[in-house]
Amino acid sequence: MLARRTHHTGFTVSDIERSVAFYRDVLGLEVVAQWVGTADYLAVHTGYPGVRLNIAFVKVPGSDQMLELLEYASHPAEPTDRARNRPGNGHLCFVVDDTWASYRELVAKGVRFDNEPVTITTGFNAGAVVVYFLDPDGFTLELYQPAPGR
Repeated sequence: MLARRTHHTGFTVSDIERSVAFYRDVLGLEVVAQWVGTADYLAVHTGYPGVRLNIAFVKVPGSDQMLELLEYASHPAEPTDRARNRPGNGHLCFVVDDTWASYRELVAKGVRFDNEPVTITTGFNAGAVVVYFLDPDGFTLELYQPAPGR
């Protein structure tokens, strides 16, 4: 397999409307499409007979990379442990011009952060400023301000 590009990252969420509102209204992402999925192929693809999915695709304006939000309306389950060190958990990183300004804006909107932004001091991304935060379902998101000149 030789991948040509990425199409989307997917998050399974507990409430599609809450998640769409967060990504659209709080983070400023654009809603590309939103619908209810009940087609037969979805049952095969997901492995859940008779599945009903609430689906939304969002993206950073001007970007091709999308985030797919899926709510399993017909087959809900308990959330998984979202601890960052748990194998199988990931995060989605957003490039920003000013991590500190974005951090202050999101804190004012009630977004959950564990700490303030930090500057990376070693390695490939040395000089970048980063901070993790959480979406309404506890998925880890990251703000990333590249090092000067990168």
